[in-house]
Amino acid sequence: MKSALIKSLFVGSVLFASCSSDDDNMNGNNTNEVTAPSAYTFERGSESTVSFSGQTTRIAMATELSAALMDFDNISEALLLNMYTNENNPFSEASLNESTKDIKSKVAASAAYFATNTVLSNQIKADLEASLKAQVEEVAPNKDVIASKGVAGQITGVGSTTVRYVSADGIEYNQVFAKSLIGALMLDQALNNYLSNEVLDAGENQANNDNDVVEEGKNYTTMEHKWDEAFGYVYGASGNPENPNATLGDDSFLNKYLASLESDEDFQGIADDVFNAFKLGRAAIVAKNYTVRDEQAAIIQEKLSLVIGVRAVHYLMGGKAAIEAEDYGVAFHDLSEGYGFLYSLQFTHNPETGAPYFTNEEVEGFIAQITEGENGFWDVSPEVLEEISVKIAAKFNFGLEQA
Repeated sequence: MKSALIKSLFVGSVLFASCSSDDDNMNGNNTNEVTAPSAYTFERGSESTVSFSGQTTRIAMATELSAALMDFDNISEALLLNMYTNENNPFSEASLNESTKDIKSKVAASAAYFATNTVLSNQIKADLEASLKAQVEEVAPNKDVIASKGVAGQITGVGSTTVRYVSADGIEYNQVFAKSLIGALMLDQALNNYLSNEVLDAGENQANNDNDVVEEGKNYTTMEHKWDEAFGYVYGASGNPENPNATLGDDSFLNKYLASLESDEDFQGIADDVFNAFKLGRAAIVAKNYTVRDEQAAIIQEKLSLVIGVRAVHYLMGGKAAIEAEDYGVAFHDLSEGYGFLYSLQFTHNPETGAPYFTNEEVEGFIAQITEGENGFWDVSPEVLEEISVKIAAKFNFGLEQA
């Protein structure tokens, strides 16, 4: 599955299972050999330098917002939008209300992709808001209605007691929102912001890192912290962040779907690939070795992008099979998740090109194909779902049966 580029990136970098300290390599020597710890632990003067509390906070906010989408007894557009922007104390946890963090400001906000494209950034922010509003306006008022073509309401799968709540077009907006957020927030910030050269090497970051100049009042350099923030969007909700693969699947976002691929024998090892690259890249920053750092960033970008591609195909093909079986409850659930993962494709990062595997225009084209019928998902054909799946799988170099 590894591209020739990624295979070559392992050459010249050595991973040792040992302890790492930010006091190592204080003279700034840049060698091809970097020592990584066995766990994600880094210290300066016996004090941890690892910090990603902001990412943990945003994952918690996204978790509560996703749950609020299905709380039909208390749902309102004002509440959902307040959660999106963290205004007017919308969260049940006081620490979230008191936080200076919010979700919306970090959606489609990466330095690499959106610093010079605020029009698209604002459109993406609005797209996510539209899903929140649609859940309130279209789905919630019809929660007790039986869904049918052109009629919003509840639907179950064949032989299932699980109730799904869909729009008149068969769309579960709660699933669209949550899966779109994986790309627009977690993936974009990790791959295209904090792991980008635009952020890691901004201003005096390299010089300060070379000379162990820490941020005011902190124990870490800016470069160390930026790398940790990328780590936090993947592992920020982990019960064991020093060894997060031991409890993989601790949130409902990027971490969950990394766990999904790890549990698939066709993609086993991807979790170690990602975690080891995070450790070695962070150790490379300590060692002032920016070549190895960038090699590890490329591995993470490729592997986490693959998660999005595989899950998009997984859900589209699941929807195809369910439509063929006339099991519309299952089909619409899979297609709603697939919609969100399709949307997230525009935030992937191909390290060979420095661009997403699929552009916004291509993504919008895919979404139009699956929703353009008069009755949306009720009218989509299995052939269209397979056609899109083939294109995605080919770009990421895996087979449909693997997904």
